[in-house]
Amino acid sequence: MTQTAIDLTTDARAAIANALNQSVAETAITTMLAQNFHWNVTGMAFGPLHELFQKIYEDHFEAQDDLAERIKAIDAHAEGTLAGMLKRSKINEHEGEASDKEMIKIMLEAQETLAATLAGCGELAAEQGDTLTEDLCISRGQTHEKFAWFLRSHLR
Repeated sequence: MTQTAIDLTTDARAAIANALNQSVAETAITTMLAQNFHWNVTGMAFGPLHELFQKIYEDHFEAQDDLAERIKAIDAHAEGTLAGMLKRSKINEHEGEASDKEMIKIMLEAQETLAATLAGCGELAAEQGDTLTEDLCISRGQTHEKFAWFLRSHLR
């Protein structure tokens, strides 16, 4: 049965919010990864990678807000600290220098992780009848898979 945010049980709301906070955390870490790589990419593919990393961090910055606002729409707490996000995220920051190929591989893994996290969040939302969260997760997951395709294409 399809439910609006107000119809969700307390347990459903908590489980969905936890999954969405995981998505926010991983999106935030990936935003910073993309910005770091945008600033520091060098090599023959500088132009297209500099532009791609910018597209990624701009997209992800907006996505963080969309995901956090959905958490608030279901009347839950949106994790807003970097420390909390770093602790929760399955995606890690990258410190130091990296080659353009290393950056692509790291960003590709992040995009694939995000797509999987959002797929899981969407499945959980569907099980609880929260089609609006499910729809948001499907849309975001498709975006991450598209970015993964772009990145994978640079490695072939």
